[in-house]
Amino acid sequence: MKNKSIAAVLVSSSLLTFAPQASAEWSSTFTLASDYLFNGVSQTDESPAFQASLDWAGENGWYAGTWASNVDFGDDTDLEIDLYAGIWHELSDNTYLDIGIAQYTYHGGDSSSDGNYAEVYAAYGVGNTEFRAWYAWDYFGSDAGHFIIMATHTIPYSDQLSFELGIDRSASLDDNKLEWEPGKDAYIHYHVTAHYSLPSFDLSLGVHSTDLDTYGDTTVLLTLSKTLGW
Repeated sequence: MKNKSIAAVLVSSSLLTFAPQASAEWSSTFTLASDYLFNGVSQTDESPAFQASLDWAGENGWYAGTWASNVDFGDDTDLEIDLYAGIWHELSDNTYLDIGIAQYTYHGGDSSSDGNYAEVYAAYGVGNTEFRAWYAWDYFGSDAGHFIIMATHTIPYSDQLSFELGIDRSASLDDNKLEWEPGKDAYIHYHVTAHYSLPSFDLSLGVHSTDLDTYGDTTVLLTLSKTLGW
């Protein structure tokens, strides 16, 4: 089969980490972003994005939700809607485990749904460090498996300000069906991000880069978000 490069047709694998609630709660988060980056590569052709979520967090760590964003893959696809569910479990005072499944869907064009796919994920957190992995068995309709591993570390500076360091690796498990760019079935993404909490909003400012040659140039990402409880 001819190699398929999908660096220009990317999807999100960024899921929230949830903490257990004493009782079931609903919330929504609305975000304005200078770009929608998937592990360092733009999903909006380097244009701004508006994103929104609806989340349910139940007792004993169970959670579910949906998340949406505008996208621009260079075709008629202009909307991504994701569904996810999982369980967050506290192992000790400073360690936790998060396991779940997500479904990614795409809309706007006649063939947009060809990229729909499911993915399982797991995370282990200890202190301010988190290790996370995602696996998809039919990534973006390519019939190829795909695996992502990620490590992040947060450095608190004050009650309002913190810094996050992150690195991840995205890899195709079948380079005959899926490559990130010609001759490259995997790539590395890394970032440094500052998070600042205001009374009504949360701000983040980060610098992202990858080792891809065609996509994923060094990018400054600014986001403004607000979470509302229901």
